[in-house]
Amino acid sequence: MSSTVGDFFVHRLYEWGVRRIFGYPGDGINGVLGALQRATEKIEFVQVRHEEMAAFMASAHAKFTGEIGVCLSTGGPGASHLITGLYDAKCDHMPVLAITGQAPRASRGAHYQQELNLDRMFSDVAAFVQEAETPSQVRMLTDRAVRIAKAQNAVSVIVLPGDLQDLEYDEPPRKHGAVQTGVGYSRPLVVPCSQDIRRAADVLNAGRKVAILIGAGALGAREEVIAVAEKLKAGVAKALLGKAAAPDTLPWVTGSIGLLGTKPSYDMMMACDTLLMIGSGFPYSEFLPLDGQARGVQIDIDASMLSMRYPMEVNLQGDAAVTLRELLLRLDEKTDASWRDWIERKVSDWWELLEDRALAPANPVNPQKVAWELSPRLPEDAIITCDSGSCANWYARDLRIRGEMMCSLSGGLASMGAAVPYAIAAKFAHPGRPVIALVGDGAMQMNNMAELITVSKYWRDWESPKWVCCVFNNEDLNQVTWEQRIMEGNPKYEATQSIPDVPYHRFAELIGLKGIFVDDPSRVASAWEEALASDRPVVLEVKTDPEVPPLPAHISFEQARNFATTLFKGDPKEGALIVGAARQVFASILPSERE
Repeated sequence: MSSTVGDFFVHRLYEWGVRRIFGYPGDGINGVLGALQRATEKIEFVQVRHEEMAAFMASAHAKFTGEIGVCLSTGGPGASHLITGLYDAKCDHMPVLAITGQAPRASRGAHYQQELNLDRMFSDVAAFVQEAETPSQVRMLTDRAVRIAKAQNAVSVIVLPGDLQDLEYDEPPRKHGAVQTGVGYSRPLVVPCSQDIRRAADVLNAGRKVAILIGAGALGAREEVIAVAEKLKAGVAKALLGKAAAPDTLPWVTGSIGLLGTKPSYDMMMACDTLLMIGSGFPYSEFLPLDGQARGVQIDIDASMLSMRYPMEVNLQGDAAVTLRELLLRLDEKTDASWRDWIERKVSDWWELLEDRALAPANPVNPQKVAWELSPRLPEDAIITCDSGSCANWYARDLRIRGEMMCSLSGGLASMGAAVPYAIAAKFAHPGRPVIALVGDGAMQMNNMAELITVSKYWRDWESPKWVCCVFNNEDLNQVTWEQRIMEGNPKYEATQSIPDVPYHRFAELIGLKGIFVDDPSRVASAWEEALASDRPVVLEVKTDPEVPPLPAHISFEQARNFATTLFKGDPKEGALIVGAARQVFASILPSERE
């Protein structure tokens, strides 16, 4: 039987190393689906509940494997559903290929059913997007799309009209106007020139108070980051996507930075005289040193990210690990440990304060306690995903990374609804490792609840069943509620913020998973132990207090004033608000006994 365009396309993806595709079927992509069915045991198809989730899974696959992630949809609404997940990949610089169907070529331009101008629709999110027109074009489009995605850490989109997929495949002819392409891409090691590395070393050697900020670009350079920090007697702060790039067990790792960050990270940045930033596009300049306060060195593989958040004196385009190794050869060992000692005291005091806050009473369960009790119970090889919202605060601050743990979330896009698809993709990529998703009830109701059905469909095929979705059920879109209060000085707006109380653990039981419900703080620790020991995936639902504020560790005077304005205007939860916030908000702006 002759090979169709769909057959060739699937085979070409296999040659490029693709072994898994996340997607949802539709008649506009049936030719490719038939080819996948014929190519038995070559490429695994993971059927999701919604195309947006497929794109999130492709982004997460890239994050947790370093490989290209691939998602698939039909044309029209299936293709448009991919957009949010693809923007997640774009914002976090992940290589992802999206494959979509399209209306038949003869009907293009006729306002045909499910006909959208997909090349226009994807033109912003994708570095490469092209609709195929002839069979002989598909080889070139596939090769270019995959290579560009890999080389640029970007999104590529291939649009295949439905009628084209079933045509007999023809190789591109050897004649004018045709091109012939090949498979293969190896990422180069990019190293700055020696004179720039020397300039960077001079800046760092001259510094007395060196602060380091690491992001996702430092994930493959953990040993080098530690070695540089030890030599410079520096502290290390972490952007959220770089949370796993340095272990929190080191006494000079200050933890997260920014709106979800820690006080030691903020204090270190406000007091340093030198800043080394490695592989991070951390967006909030107000949490970095004042302009002119510190001399700066930045390392990033992407030149467009250099000197964008802080005016750096030396900008080094290069791979983080190899650049740091070259830099180490030129760094002097600092002998004055007073700066490092100051940082370590700050970190020690901060962990004590976090424990006090996590164990403080709440109504009924303190959400910080949920993450705090999980932290020491995490297996050394756990993978943790987190959603956007107030749960990201506790993930960022209370969860200690150690061992070979991996973790991620929607960073640059900060989209709701990513945690469960991220956790599913992590489990497919690493089926023997335990995976934990931390999710707010808003994200569960938005789109994550349905993907529990995907877990139910596939979990018996996983090497280990250890997969836990922890739902923070506070019946509130909590992060935005507190932003309304603190950023705007407005009371909680019940019409937009209050959401229904849903028995998530019972839904899990209905579809064959294990459900655990906790509304007693004394049961949080044992509930985690039960969930992590389960013989099947678990939904752990915890009834948490919405009046524990998920706020920055550093509270400005303006934010405190807005909070007072909220109380003056009258908040519907005023009584609980005062009790829950007083120990958190005002303890953050008043000197503590430890200082």
